[in-house]
Amino acid sequence: MSFKLERYVHARTSRDGVVHRRDFLRVAAATGAAAGLVGWTDAICRSAEDLRKRGMACILLWMGGGPSQFETFSPKPGHENGGETKAISTAVSGIQIAESLPKCAGVMNNLAIIRSMTSKEASHPRATFLMHHAYPPLGAVKYPTLGAQVAQQIGTPGFELPNFVRIGGKGVDAGNGGFLGVDYDPFILQNPEAKPENTQPATRDERYNRRLEMLKAVEANFGAVQGADLVADHQKLIQKSSAMIQSPRMAAFDLGQESDKMRDAYGRTKFGAGCLLARRLVETGVTFVEVNQEGWDTHDDNFTRTANNNTVIDQPMAQLVTDLKQRGMLDRTLIIWMGEFGRTPRINPRAGRDHYPRAFNVVLAGGGIRGGQVIGETDEGGVDVKNRPVTVSDLFRTIYKALGIDADHENMSRIGRPIKLVDGGEVVRELLG
Repeated sequence: MSFKLERYVHARTSRDGVVHRRDFLRVAAATGAAAGLVGWTDAICRSAEDLRKRGMACILLWMGGGPSQFETFSPKPGHENGGETKAISTAVSGIQIAESLPKCAGVMNNLAIIRSMTSKEASHPRATFLMHHAYPPLGAVKYPTLGAQVAQQIGTPGFELPNFVRIGGKGVDAGNGGFLGVDYDPFILQNPEAKPENTQPATRDERYNRRLEMLKAVEANFGAVQGADLVADHQKLIQKSSAMIQSPRMAAFDLGQESDKMRDAYGRTKFGAGCLLARRLVETGVTFVEVNQEGWDTHDDNFTRTANNNTVIDQPMAQLVTDLKQRGMLDRTLIIWMGEFGRTPRINPRAGRDHYPRAFNVVLAGGGIRGGQVIGETDEGGVDVKNRPVTVSDLFRTIYKALGIDADHENMSRIGRPIKLVDGGEVVRELLG
């Protein structure tokens, strides 16, 4: 068992294929009250909102490099800034998106497009950080990334699989548990089509457990002399990683259990496999999954490269929405599609578009989001936000609200001061059904 595996595992209670988390929590509350572990008043006063939010999950589809809004969800056909990209109608009358996203067009009634996102960060590292943390990078504070915050807020103890899984995104610094600690770091899986490495015990269960007991005894002797805190932390990681690799729920990582028909429905690409794996993981009880698709930094040959990227993401994204809806999971699974910024309205001499944070797109679905609508708009040429600007703080407040999380919740940082999940901003009320 590798130390890398150990440090990424955090236990939590969840649903399995038969019993959902919220159902388990209802039973647990009643059982605990009957056993005298909690008072009847506490059990009765457990709010419906609390039960609902504990059944929530989130899937972030991260488009590394900054996707062009003009070639995705905010085409400008007929304007010189729109270039050669054509628009197509969607399942919602009056809403058009780029022609290379026909599958997403078909599920538009479930999607909400924010066309008026605005930011001031135009460099990849800083913008990636901002769009993952709701804060700009600050050396003195190790902010937790969105996945870590969600896992800490609505993950429940006792479940064997990681709270937070990141699929792909090699070389992208999208953050970790920050000052929340290694318990909330992501479990990183670069290849969704391969099972996680070092997750199979080298010996049979009885021998493996004996080895764990021997390790515990050795470390206890060391801890009695020095390093008691270090030993306690290491034992905690050992126990969590052991619970994970011995859990039957590890089968959630095995895409081989899916039919060829389902694999085809998501598309035979790594991104398609990542979206399918994300569905399997949240269905099993994982709280937050991030799926990465890189290659959107289109300073040259923007139209061909973005159209190719759209071909990669279109089918899996639409199928993820459809699949979750058919399984009755869409209302409690928030899907976020976004990158670090958009691309310039002006097309450069290399037929590319450069970095542009002033006006760009984010798409949301599920999780109580009211689909079939567009929030905000830009001017005719897509240069400036014309109405309903949405800041990064506004977006994160809306995400947390949809998940049942208090964005004003304060965590104590390691520099000794409390820090809210989001500083400022307002919920985009139109998005919430």
